[in-house]
Amino acid sequence: MLAIIFLERENIEIKMKDINTVIKTKEILNKFNIKANKKFGQNFLVSDSILNEIIDVADIKENELVIEIGPGLGNLSEYILLNSTYALLIEIDNNMINVLNDRLSRYNNFKLVNKDILKIDIDNYIEEIEKNRNISFKNVKVIANLPYYITTPILFKLLQESKRISEIVVMVQKEVAQRMVAKPKTKDYGILTLMVEYLTNAEIMIDVSRNCFIPAPNVDSAVIKLEKSDKYKVENEDVLFELIHKAFAQRRKKMVNSLVSNKFMNLDKEEIEKLLNKCKISTNARAEELNLCDFLNITKEIK
Repeated sequence: MLAIIFLERENIEIKMKDINTVIKTKEILNKFNIKANKKFGQNFLVSDSILNEIIDVADIKENELVIEIGPGLGNLSEYILLNSTYALLIEIDNNMINVLNDRLSRYNNFKLVNKDILKIDIDNYIEEIEKNRNISFKNVKVIANLPYYITTPILFKLLQESKRISEIVVMVQKEVAQRMVAKPKTKDYGILTLMVEYLTNAEIMIDVSRNCFIPAPNVDSAVIKLEKSDKYKVENEDVLFELIHKAFAQRRKKMVNSLVSNKFMNLDKEEIEKLLNKCKISTNARAEELNLCDFLNITKEIK
């Protein structure tokens, strides 16, 4: 993909092929005398080939809003702005705000918010942008390089709280990506797997070497694409989520014992065994042996 954008502010033309992210990153770090902040899990992606691949996977269409979480130095942001109608950039690190405003000053198709993603109402910001710009976005996508230490809480927030976000393309620790698409009876299979399967269609799209970052992290990464889906919806979702979490709370135990120990719905052992028997599930089974449909069937049996 080769994107070209004409910017009214400076009346200039920018092409993706002209971007050398390694050089730009070093220049910015020197100019602002900053380093990657370990507190926020910062590792700056500097591979232009990977940045291009992420944009290809995201397949940004006209009149779509793109949300980037943790833009940092703006390496991915610049690619997003070259390809999108408008973008919402959410950055928690105060030190990065001046960097982003400086680097992205030539663009006029974004809003920068200095907030913690976990503490804001994303849909409110989307509505505010639509109102101020007199536009109605036909779709909302998230494209981001997520901090490893807080990947799961961010994903659950995006998937469960926002009614506007339909697709998420994020770079995460490779091990986490593998957990999202794991199969039953494997060590990677667990709460994250089931939650992602219930809420989305998930697919690992790109493997990313640790050498594509400055500074290089200790692990490799992967880009995963999550498309929201309602194919498995049940009425009592809260019960399903509680069931999954408490079934895996002590995953080495039989699921019956784990559910009793963690007071699932305050049911006793006999009641839980009856539930499993109704669903034709062995009372000796561990949580990792059950697939999503098993958990859905148990949930539907609970009145």
